[in-house]
Amino acid sequence: MADDLIEAHEPAEDDYKLERSVISAVYAAIEAMDANAIDVALDPLHPADIADLLEQISSGERRALLGLWSMGIDGEVLSELDENLREEVIGYLPEGVLSEAVRELDSDDVVDLVEDMEDLNQERILGALTDVDRVAVELALSYPEYSAGRLMQRELVVAPEHWNVGQTIDFLRREDNLPEQFYHVILVNPAYHPTGNVTLGKLLGSPRATKLTSIVEETFRTIPVKQPEEDVAYAFNQYHLISAPVVDEDERLVGVITIDDAMVVLDDEAEEDILRLAGVSGEESLSDRTLETVRQRLPWLGVNLLTAILASVVIAQFEEILTQIVALAVLMPIVASMGGNAGTQSLTVAVRAMATRDLTGSNVWRVVRREAFAGLFNGLIFAVIMGVVGFLWFGTPMLAVVIAVAMVVNMVVAALAGILIPIGLEKLGVDPALASGAFVTTVTDVVGFFAFLGLAAVLLV
Repeated sequence: MADDLIEAHEPAEDDYKLERSVISAVYAAIEAMDANAIDVALDPLHPADIADLLEQISSGERRALLGLWSMGIDGEVLSELDENLREEVIGYLPEGVLSEAVRELDSDDVVDLVEDMEDLNQERILGALTDVDRVAVELALSYPEYSAGRLMQRELVVAPEHWNVGQTIDFLRREDNLPEQFYHVILVNPAYHPTGNVTLGKLLGSPRATKLTSIVEETFRTIPVKQPEEDVAYAFNQYHLISAPVVDEDERLVGVITIDDAMVVLDDEAEEDILRLAGVSGEESLSDRTLETVRQRLPWLGVNLLTAILASVVIAQFEEILTQIVALAVLMPIVASMGGNAGTQSLTVAVRAMATRDLTGSNVWRVVRREAFAGLFNGLIFAVIMGVVGFLWFGTPMLAVVIAVAMVVNMVVAALAGILIPIGLEKLGVDPALASGAFVTTVTDVVGFFAFLGLAAVLLV
């Protein structure tokens, strides 16, 4: 039976980052209800690998595994889990295990853990924290969603700006509650305003008498507590930050954001853009149930249906010439397909450039011109190819001219639509990654069919 269970879940060899022997051992242990075997299999694994394993098995197997291994799970595993599975996993954990797990986490990880949970599970986790940690997490939750206040951690290392290296090192050696990981000592003035960062390398490599202000990093930026997290991630990427202090409305230090959290935001934004370009919700994951997946995908499939109907309405206007010249029906999809691909290329480049802020008001028209000329030149190349193919295929010179001209027109329009539509949607406050695809497809289909069939109606009849 265990072998059957393994086989049922066994994907292609390269699909798993985990070793096949570990996967096999876990499934066999679940089947045998052998808690000791699960401990042996999971104990050497990184928390991220354990989270991957929990995401890849079924709900029933997750429950069985956690029932056998619940004492082994820690806060890092919960933090690494897909957010769609966290509540389910937490629901399987005894109170004592949950309390021990969440107390190991930094405040920013606890905030990430609870911010999207239902009130009951949120209260379970908050109740497991010490009073000090609970106040810190509740304060972070009071800030707007997707803001720096939600992203920051309260655990940080601060030193008065008048200290020297020796005083700072002595303080760090005496302090019992240092963060588990930190990159900078943040300098503050008497008003508790951050004034600079000192890296640990500079601190340890300088003589004890050296003033901290003389070894601060050249690049120093503070993050407003209500700044959107995508702006935070952009600043980290743009200015090569490792960590940055977070300040409130009075410029007082309230927390710190580290590079690992900023990179998670960047990854999430990139993943969300990719999914939305395909008309898929950025919140969808492989662990979603079937009905939830249907609910998320249905609206944009409906939009695509409407755009397809619109393209069919255009085709219907040329029903008579289609019945007269069957070759048009054969060649017509080529024009629309080439335009659709060209539009998708421009759209993908545009959406990514907007996400990385490389596409701005100062260079937008230069980019539009570039895309238009790229579409024109590509259109001319493929017009020649399809003109020759059309002539050799059907032996009608004018039909070759029709498809060649239509190809040029649709490729230029597709390139322009791919760049202008996302820009226009962003101006209207609509997410260009989510909505652009359907509009670009509509434009390329309608223009492609209209140009091809309209020219045919004029030149071939």
